[in-house]
Amino acid sequence: MASLNLGENIEINTELIKKAYSLAVKAHSKSLERAYYVEGRSHRSSNPIIFSFSGCWSENGWYDGEPFGATEINLPLLFPSLRSIGVNENALVNKAFLQRFVDKILGNSDFDREVQKAVKENKQILFTGHSSGGSTANLATIWFLEKCLKSKYNYKISPSSPLCVTFGCPLTGNHIFSHSLRRENWARYFIHFVMRYDIVPRIMLAPISSIKLEFQKVLQFLNAKSVNLARASIDTFDASNFYMRVMKNASSVLCHEEECTDIAHRSLQQHFGYENDLQESFQMLNEVYLEPLEQLPLSSDSTISDIATINSALNDLGLSTRARLCLCAAGELEKRKTGNKESIDLKKPDIEKAMKYLEEGYRSNCENRGLGCYDAFKLQETHNDFNANVKRLELAGIWDEIIEMLKRYELPDAFEGLRDWVLLGTRYRRLVEPLDIANYYRHLKNEDTGAYMIRGRPKRYRFTQRWREHAEKMPVESSGESCF
Repeated sequence: MASLNLGENIEINTELIKKAYSLAVKAHSKSLERAYYVEGRSHRSSNPIIFSFSGCWSENGWYDGEPFGATEINLPLLFPSLRSIGVNENALVNKAFLQRFVDKILGNSDFDREVQKAVKENKQILFTGHSSGGSTANLATIWFLEKCLKSKYNYKISPSSPLCVTFGCPLTGNHIFSHSLRRENWARYFIHFVMRYDIVPRIMLAPISSIKLEFQKVLQFLNAKSVNLARASIDTFDASNFYMRVMKNASSVLCHEEECTDIAHRSLQQHFGYENDLQESFQMLNEVYLEPLEQLPLSSDSTISDIATINSALNDLGLSTRARLCLCAAGELEKRKTGNKESIDLKKPDIEKAMKYLEEGYRSNCENRGLGCYDAFKLQETHNDFNANVKRLELAGIWDEIIEMLKRYELPDAFEGLRDWVLLGTRYRRLVEPLDIANYYRHLKNEDTGAYMIRGRPKRYRFTQRWREHAEKMPVESSGESCF
């Protein structure tokens, strides 16, 4: 039986993909009847259990209040991982999609019961959806992954479960949304199929005010269940106008990402000898999404780093040279992140050496003087205190560089979850922050700025504390650990 390899030892057979598509379309066409459907309930069968989610044919089911329909995730009990750890910023998601999931899916006790039953029977679980139903499938899969980590389920996620397979799915969340999935190593459970010239995956890049007049007409025209189907009409001008507005908005959003496109443009020049100006690079980058991708599954964690492999696939699909160059440029961006991590990994010996001096040499010297490190450092009476200050500043420079890279998303998404860096950051904070506090009060900065923990605490300590809290599944800023 043919199968599709998603990497990370995850495979999905093509028959299952066809089944998922059939059920996704079926659920979408019956969206007025139920919010989701389940197939594969029989405990005697080894077949996976498939949850297919219906979409929405109402304009209000796509946009809710905000111009782009986005809202900040404020449901920490459901989605505690959907945030940037160090920056402590929650992901933005489509408000209408989120509300539909909470009200129609989680609000249905049968859904949770069906999921628990499948877990207890150790069945492979697949979530699927077409169009806006795909966004519900995304949220359901993340909810499932969050819930599986709780001990009451006593369930270890297998390499093949859960899976989320969507078809023509609109954007569900922002860059923090996808960043979080890659950091948690959850992106491998998602696969999205994008069809040729489909504007639905781009539609959330258009503010509702720009497409409002045509949007409800389009939804009504496409809805086979519409009671007004016989009278529904959409002329050629409306359809083309709607399409062009969505595409122009998608292009505008892309051009707004100046830093990313500038780096991509430089990558095109440096690696492929492409010398055109930045404006044409914008057009090229957008063309990646305009080219036919009807057979290409796009995984949430696709970084396109294996350029040889992806080029072969793209050639088979008949993509233009421009599209291939843009995807290769995306691969170069990912390589740059990996290169940044490798460069800071090389600084680990310097970090260890400086901390060893503070842990062994300086601490012993302070004890011989009958003082703690905090008091001795605050007094700054000996040459050893001066040397300790030099080491403090050296370490601050390295860690501040790391933090700035994280703020600009210039390191791999998984970085903040890497155990060696979480442990190193925790050790650094506990060792060096007391010296920073001593220095702060020694120079009376509190009189101008305020208390250290409220106004004076550097981001390098806030970030590393949040790393530990996330690794140990603690609420943000809840550890309350003393620096002493």
